Amino acid sequence: MQIIASIVLWASILSPAVSIYDFSFTSIDGEPVDMSAFRGKNILIVNTASKCGFTKQYSDLQALHEQYGENLVVIGFPSDNFGGQELDNNEDIQEFCERNYGVTFLLSEKIDVKGKEIHPLFKFLTTQKNPDFIGDIEWNFEKFLIDKEGALVHRYRSRISPLDKVIIGNL
Repeated sequence: MQIIASIVLWASILSPAVSIYDFSFTSIDGEPVDMSAFRGKNILIVNTASKCGFTKQYSDLQALHEQYGENLVVIGFPSDNFGGQELDNNEDIQEFCERNYGVTFLLSEKIDVKGKEIHPLFKFLTTQKNPDFIGDIEWNFEKFLIDKEGALVHRYRSRISPLDKVIIGNL
């Protein structure tokens, strides 16, 4: 029993618990972004796509950003993992979002949110305990709401609008 306790202790020392604040990504402008910069704020993480039936949610994400920006960080992660619905490069994605939806909230560079090349942040998010489900993202515009302490509050499927009361009520 003592051997097992020692192994558990050493494992916790060598590989400390991972949190949302341990991750970083590259912005659509090519700048590094450390998630720890958002400590003390709610964070809404969304995998996005420019040519999807849910793309109109960019407007709602922008409205959320404008209305709750003091306490909420909205981050869009463009991905082409679902039906080839994202544009080919970061410049085109950024131009599309700004021109069509007036997006000023933070966007990452184009990444994978599932599969062999999944970004480490999404690997972490899709394995976190959640009231409804864990596992792979099913489609574009799934949302992960993180609280001010860095814990996953809830994961919402694509059909839930960013302005839905189930999200707003948790801010």
